[in-house]
Amino acid sequence: MMEDEEIAAQLEQLVTPTLIAQEKYYRQLGMRDRILNLPLMVAAVLTLIWRDVAGVTELTRMLAREGFLWCEPKQVSQQALSQRFLTFPAEIFESILKALLPEFERKWHSRKQRPLPQSIQFAQTKFARIWASDGSTLEAIFKKLESLATVPTNQLAGKMGVVIDLVTRLPVEIWFESNAKASDMKFEADILNLVKSGTLILLDRGFCHYLFWQQLIERDVHLITRLNHKASFTVERVFTNSYSIRDRLVVMGAGTPRIPAVTMRLVEIKSGKTWHSYLTSVLDPLILPPYVVADLYGRRWRIEEAFNTVKRLLGLSYIWTGSCNGIKLQLWGTWLFYAVLVDLGDAIADEVSVPFDRISLEMIYRGLYHFYVAHHKGLATDPIKYFAAPENQDLGVVKSIRKPFKKLIIEPFPERANREGEFFFEPSAQPSLTTALAP
Repeated sequence: MMEDEEIAAQLEQLVTPTLIAQEKYYRQLGMRDRILNLPLMVAAVLTLIWRDVAGVTELTRMLAREGFLWCEPKQVSQQALSQRFLTFPAEIFESILKALLPEFERKWHSRKQRPLPQSIQFAQTKFARIWASDGSTLEAIFKKLESLATVPTNQLAGKMGVVIDLVTRLPVEIWFESNAKASDMKFEADILNLVKSGTLILLDRGFCHYLFWQQLIERDVHLITRLNHKASFTVERVFTNSYSIRDRLVVMGAGTPRIPAVTMRLVEIKSGKTWHSYLTSVLDPLILPPYVVADLYGRRWRIEEAFNTVKRLLGLSYIWTGSCNGIKLQLWGTWLFYAVLVDLGDAIADEVSVPFDRISLEMIYRGLYHFYVAHHKGLATDPIKYFAAPENQDLGVVKSIRKPFKKLIIEPFPERANREGEFFFEPSAQPSLTTALAP
């Protein structure tokens, strides 16, 4: 990937204030302000990710000949740079990302032209935050550093737990667990310490733990998850029972301290010949109608898409170093660039007035090369305008609509059979909420 001056300038403008704020902490850690200092190392990590550099040897050549981002050319040894990656404090990148997230959120709230999904709009009227959480294994250690010569091939690097804001698509929190075989439930304590009253959180079946559910509910935090196939329950009340939907109040658990009895809503929706089952702690259908529950849970897949982006597109599938600090360094650096990519994607969605779901982060990333060429020919100055231009739609940044829009049913007690297929799990385009609520 070529470096473009316009993109580099925007990254520098974004990151520089947080670098200045981190200088004092950097010195408190005993790090000397030498050649491989804080600004250079931050630029080096972002360059490795952004430009898909083959390894530290190539990065050293680039630094000597052209420099990168805000760093002028400098002569350093490959060994010195490699060792620096092993010891540079990973918490610096964690602090930079967390310092930048409020700025990304501010920019998100300033954009008004891209529509939000109907279920998200509806849930926003009931909850202060809509989050999704999951864990994902960090796969193989890829020997980008000579210091890894003795590390076993294909060694798993650990596991990350992540919380994503489903409204802004930005990461809320990221945790690292060195044991790659750890269960998702390892992150339950972290989630409990993070969540606040008024949050709706979407969880997969890996968090099927009744005590954890009860602890969330006690904190005024609600959840949506999937029903475990082996789970047993007692029906307490029936809200809706029709050809294509069952909405019931159920009690699950043994009633013991370790496995408490938890009252949940079981929403079952038929799609074709298949029944899809969802559990939610929101017991009132007026607060979350059944089809809204199903559509919201379908959007939990956005965290899987985030994992795919950081691991496959931005290279987190191949860990540069076997040290715990080095893994965290790459982890935080990759999620930092992911947040930059999400912010750019949201700006493009707002420019062309389409939902964020129709923006391909992968094609933005790959399209940066074409912007570089256009910029150097004097044909483009703004990446947002460039990707939104009608003549550049062949780059695939804005996805085409493959299926017609079908209205999301907001009715809390949909009694009649839904034989016509009016409910659609993943709407390809969203009208306004007033349209969705219209009879």
